[in-house]
Amino acid sequence: MLKKLTLTTYILIGMAAFIGLAAFAQNNDAPQPQANSASTSPYGRFDVGGSFYQTFVSSSDGMGLRQTPSGGLGGLFEGRYLVSRLIGVEMAVGFHGNDQAFAPIPGACKLTCQNPPVAITASQVESMINYVPSYQFEKLRVFGVGGIGVLITIPGATPLGNNTSIRGAYDYGGGADYDINNHWGIRGQYRGIYYKAPNISAIYPATGQYTHIAMPMGGVFYRF
Repeated sequence: MLKKLTLTTYILIGMAAFIGLAAFAQNNDAPQPQANSASTSPYGRFDVGGSFYQTFVSSSDGMGLRQTPSGGLGGLFEGRYLVSRLIGVEMAVGFHGNDQAFAPIPGACKLTCQNPPVAITASQVESMINYVPSYQFEKLRVFGVGGIGVLITIPGATPLGNNTSIRGAYDYGGGADYDINNHWGIRGQYRGIYYKAPNISAIYPATGQYTHIAMPMGGVFYRF
């Protein structure tokens, strides 16, 4: 699973870089006035963006049980300020569903062997602060993201009891922006989050293992 996600990341970043190089070469063949290039520069300006995404979540084994999350649709809101190509910062908040299923592993479950399998509906809120390097090719801009934050898992009602879980998280990714005009543009990107499996069941502990959320996404942004 991790190899597939890593390969997907490389493919997306490679595609963005290839498109950017092609656009750069085309612009060299037909140069634009310098004033027009400066007017669309993203540096020294603030932008806000919104994207929709689908989550793909890895399961984890530990503490004698298997914890299996379910992917879901989500939305991400970003505020980004790019100082230069190598200096940029972003605040991002996302919301998505992430139901959790717990089941004992036969032969390894010890104290939880007699517990029934449990499925709990849940939603997650992510809040991250990221470093954002980027490079502009006229209207196309490629970027990377990486940072830290928190991931809050809020369970739905269950007769067996539940807990809200707050975990530290690490995220990474990359993508590309395309400027429609001096203010509006479209954004495509991939992001991944690593965090410890959430402890939301009152009758099962968390596995204690790190799990991963993959999030391919697309949306729009507005630059002030």
